[in-house]
Amino acid sequence: MRILRWLLVSALLFPSVGLDRECPGQERLSIKDLQGPPAEAIQKWRSMRFGLFVHWGPVSLKGTEIGWSRGREVPKEEFDRLYLQFNPTRFDADQWASIAKAAGVRYLVFTSKHHDGFCLWDTKYTDYDIMASPFKRDIVKELADACRKQGIAFGTYYSICDWHHPDYPTDSPGGRTMKPKHNMDRYVRYLHNQMRELIQNYGPLLVMWFDGEWEKPWTHQHGLALYRHVRSLQRDILINNRVDKGRRGMEGITKSEEFAGDFDTPEQRVGFFNRQRPWESCITICRQWAWKPNDELKSLKECVRILLQTVGGDGNLLLNVGPMPDGRIEPRQVERLKQIGAWLRRYGDGVYGTRGGPFQPGKWGASTCKGNRVFLFVMNWPASGPLQLPSIARKIVAYRTLSGGDARVDQTDDAIRIALPEKERDAIATVIELTLDGDAFSVPPVVVKGDGER
Repeated sequence: MRILRWLLVSALLFPSVGLDRECPGQERLSIKDLQGPPAEAIQKWRSMRFGLFVHWGPVSLKGTEIGWSRGREVPKEEFDRLYLQFNPTRFDADQWASIAKAAGVRYLVFTSKHHDGFCLWDTKYTDYDIMASPFKRDIVKELADACRKQGIAFGTYYSICDWHHPDYPTDSPGGRTMKPKHNMDRYVRYLHNQMRELIQNYGPLLVMWFDGEWEKPWTHQHGLALYRHVRSLQRDILINNRVDKGRRGMEGITKSEEFAGDFDTPEQRVGFFNRQRPWESCITICRQWAWKPNDELKSLKECVRILLQTVGGDGNLLLNVGPMPDGRIEPRQVERLKQIGAWLRRYGDGVYGTRGGPFQPGKWGASTCKGNRVFLFVMNWPASGPLQLPSIARKIVAYRTLSGGDARVDQTDDAIRIALPEKERDAIATVIELTLDGDAFSVPPVVVKGDGER
């Protein structure tokens, strides 16, 4: 019944994508047929440096992992009916946006649809959405509006694989089984229609954050066609590399220029130093993406150091929270986000609008640069003696310790040595600002051998 409704509505509302049209992705495309985003769009996103990821849905009623627990921890039939009990009456989009702002994030990416297929917006293409739940409110719209009111850029996550949809070939648990009947061409039309709906009704969006591209039914041609389709709907939207088939596992890197995607997506790890290819690490504030009672929460020290190692590598960080079934972000997660925001209010000048380097991240810490300034975030000091960094082709004309104490910086032809009494070192990161005699980003990146230890 649901798929029949979608077919009828699609034909009436969008005749250009009706049943008689050739399926998107069947036209042979190459990377040369695609137009990338404007350079200023990448620059704007990169300067934001810190975003909030939100994984949420009816699965929060069970406290199991979103998408993946369907047919595993939770029987499919039970999982698929959770939406009938999903009534998050304490959801307050303005409160979420205020929490995000207090955390110091510059953008928010929300799971509009995960691998379980449930849509958290009022979509015309399926009845398996938030409007069929007791809640009956368009969560994506409310959150998009709230974020914009607070000056936070808004983007959506969307899973390409859909283990619930009858036309998508694979099924739960984890896409390991095949549905007896399926129609990938029709499913791709469904996907393209939902892209139009999300961008036109809730945009402009900062990013369309795809996932679920690794399964066999999704092809390189599908990826190229989807990238072109999304770009045609919004010229400056950013599209991650999971739109196509070039990503290398959880390392998240696309190395071949033959695959679509504007930025790489390391998952649950900090990406490698890379100034050429934009990237964004997505990492959970706890262990699970979706809310789990008593899940292990990362410390403030761990969260801040992850952020600094990421921006020091010239990447963005997308830190994930999982709201509870009643619609609130868990209070202890809120408290951690506020602590991160408080840290950033003191030291955010070395995070926002910066580029990574010139000293590459390592056990010693990380560095960023902006104009003629370099920000050092020293996380581990040598057992004895000063921290030793490689020499650079610029002269240090001034320095100051931002995190307290009075560091001494000595520059010679062969090294830069930094000394600070142990009692004056910050427990999270000692922050030292160097002023150079010219543009800091033009300094070739250097590796800190032995992580600064002698």
